[in-house]
Amino acid sequence: MTTDILSTINQYETIIIHRHVRPDPDAYGSQAGLAEIIKASFPDKSVHIVGEEEDSLAFLATMDRLEDQAYQGALVIVCDTANQERISDSRYQSADAIVKIDHHPVVDVYGDIQWVDVNASSTSELIYRFYQEQKDKGLKMTDKAAFLLYSGIVGDTGRFLFPSTTKQTFQIAAELVGYDFDRTALYEQMYKTNLRIAKLKGYILQNINMSDAGVSYVKLTKETLKAFDVTPSETSAVVGVLGDIEGIRVWAIFVEEDEVIRVRLRSKGPVINEIAAKYEGGGHPLASGAKIHQWETMQHVLADLEEACK
Repeated sequence: MTTDILSTINQYETIIIHRHVRPDPDAYGSQAGLAEIIKASFPDKSVHIVGEEEDSLAFLATMDRLEDQAYQGALVIVCDTANQERISDSRYQSADAIVKIDHHPVVDVYGDIQWVDVNASSTSELIYRFYQEQKDKGLKMTDKAAFLLYSGIVGDTGRFLFPSTTKQTFQIAAELVGYDFDRTALYEQMYKTNLRIAKLKGYILQNINMSDAGVSYVKLTKETLKAFDVTPSETSAVVGVLGDIEGIRVWAIFVEEDEVIRVRLRSKGPVINEIAAKYEGGGHPLASGAKIHQWETMQHVLADLEEACK
């Protein structure tokens, strides 16, 4: 598979790399890390990264601004995105060819080449494997690419705490830290918490509820977010706050946005991605996202989580 991807890259002079909306460190890390590898390996190619900006991840990379005509005759590579609906920047459809690289369970099939490995901890891990398997054919790793891929792996493994972390993950991480970048500064950037988010975490902890089956949830209305001066996208920083509470097996954070209610789902064992798919979402067995359109539906989601725990 990696041979096919490298062969395809060789055929194009312009390569545009996409990832999913509402990006996380793995989305940024795999996207920008792959771009750095291709730039170093093929200095004559035009390589770009696109998508919505995420201020909290600006220390990793800045997206490029492209005209529509840039896609004519170009190769698009989509990283870390299970379904087309979640690809940031719909212009990917105008490309000459599409390659998909992902570690999420398949939601829909797209792309001329699809490399999906659900056993990988992250898409950043897959990008490093791409380099490992093809470095004898000219692929080059750089300090900046290593920094980006390490960031993605750290983000998607929860600092190597999640079950998706494997022996191979640690081996790759060990190789990446051999490159020249400041891990201490990286951790400070990734996990620093401003006062607004800290206060919201306090609110969540003060309002914990848990069922006998181990289901917990938090309801963050527009009014609550306004009171703490927190945007819906910033609530990604509080999704793990319930994970250390004894007795909680699955939890949901319901975040009210302008037109939908975003549902962030996490689990310590029961499979939840099938529940997420039921509510216009998807993801990993233990970490998923969904959306509902009215608060009344929240009880249906919680009932499904209860059933999963039982």
